[in-house]
Amino acid sequence: MTAAECAQALKQRFPALFGGSPKPLKLKIQADIQERAPGVFSKSVLSAFFRRFTGSTSYLIALTRARQRFDLDGQPAGELAQEHRDAAEQELARRRSITQERRAAEEEQRQQRQRLLRDFERTTLTLANFCALKGLTPETLEATLAQARAEAVEMAAVTAPVAGMTARRALPPKPQPPLHPPLPATTTRKTEQL
Repeated sequence: MTAAECAQALKQRFPALFGGSPKPLKLKIQADIQERAPGVFSKSVLSAFFRRFTGSTSYLIALTRARQRFDLDGQPAGELAQEHRDAAEQELARRRSITQERRAAEEEQRQQRQRLLRDFERTTLTLANFCALKGLTPETLEATLAQARAEAVEMAAVTAPVAGMTARRALPPKPQPPLHPPLPATTTRKTEQL
């Protein structure tokens, strides 16, 4: 039996506790399960299920909000210790911090791609010189610019005024072909003379 199959079986046998949103579990709930459903769940399967279940964000949130633990019938089965609530809150804060750091890093990378696109569209350098200046291969540059253009279209669509709020609805910019198409490795391109 897998952990997912275990979850389904527990929901069917004990819907008051495992149906719906997570509730803080009574301590030593595995012994109660083994007593009421002997031979149905192995200790290793239950352990795997409970590691996943009690480590889930929704369970941790339930721990921070509840004052009681619950038995297999969904009835209160003891006070929830403050140290358990505190540990859940600390883990949630740690997860929020990781998520915020990841989002900040993704935003910084997006902004770097937009700066690269802006620089590329304004440059008078040859493709080879621009790539050398930025430390990129032509292939990497093209892929990064394509991603930056797609992100620019997405951002324009998100930040465009809502229809009806202004007289004219903003449309996302049309994708532009690169100003400096990739050249064969043996050819060089000269900048235009004014």
